[in-house]
Amino acid sequence: MLQKMLKEIYGISPDSEVSLGRYNGYKQKEGLYLIMDANGAKEQEISELSRIADHMQKAGDRHVSKLLTDKEGRQICEWEGKKYCVLENRAAPIPEKMRTGRKLARFHARGRLIPFKVESLNRVGQWKQLWEMRLDQMEKVWSSKLYTEPENDFERMFMESFPYYMGLTENAIQYLADTEIDDKPTNADHGTVCHERFTNTVWRGPYFIKNPFEWVFDHRSRDLAEWVRERYFANIQTSQPEIKNFLNEYQSLTVLTPFSWRLLYARLLFPLHYYEAVENYYSIPSEQTKRQQEDRLRKYLDQSGDYERFLSHFYQIGDAPVKIGKLPPVDWLLR
Repeated sequence: MLQKMLKEIYGISPDSEVSLGRYNGYKQKEGLYLIMDANGAKEQEISELSRIADHMQKAGDRHVSKLLTDKEGRQICEWEGKKYCVLENRAAPIPEKMRTGRKLARFHARGRLIPFKVESLNRVGQWKQLWEMRLDQMEKVWSSKLYTEPENDFERMFMESFPYYMGLTENAIQYLADTEIDDKPTNADHGTVCHERFTNTVWRGPYFIKNPFEWVFDHRSRDLAEWVRERYFANIQTSQPEIKNFLNEYQSLTVLTPFSWRLLYARLLFPLHYYEAVENYYSIPSEQTKRQQEDRLRKYLDQSGDYERFLSHFYQIGDAPVKIGKLPPVDWLLR
């Protein structure tokens, strides 16, 4: 079906379909085409993504996808009642030994040089407001269930654990607020191209693809924190050397400022993993998803003590300049 769309609307006749995880992909000689769902997407956002992708390509990033226009010159096409965008990539394989930290540092350096104001994708300076909103929403759900018996194990775990995670969230918000008051950002702390969620799998797969539909404009510590969080929970016992190496690789090209370190730490303090498990449980009706989120929440609760220890030693793990940068600890984690 989508092959026909490529041919009729874009004039592209792919040779084969390729598996690219959650995206539909098609190959034509050395070209790779990704079909992106654009239902609900705003034209301003798509236009901004296209301009950012063009900038990143012109700045020398050969793995960034280009947003194609159809035969009518439109960036969003309609096909059988749905809206799509098409991305074009080179079918380049993943490097055998990819130094993700260094590649991310280069990616951020290019992203900081965007010559226009990013508006619809901008998340710089918005964390506090977004975290407070998320906390308020979850507190309302928790309060609504306070005087009724939990329906199942998930609800019992949620009801018992939320006060603890509410406290952790308030710590993260306070740490962020203090950072914005105490510390001054430098030029290296300007907004850059980041990912909605940068993990170890984003640049992995059969081909090396940097997909603009996965991007936002934010402070670089967003990507660093989410990569660290994902690797920590992938294996809490053995992740520390990998995390240390990743941060060292990144800093071999661009050193983190005290402001960056503190934002990175605030983001790790914010228990995003917990919020996602609870939100997914209540928002996705599938029974399979509910079972997965129940297992996920149970794992997080069992590991909460380990995560506290990880947070208490994180600056040491990352070789952060604690004394020179005056990076404050969270006192209760050190007890």
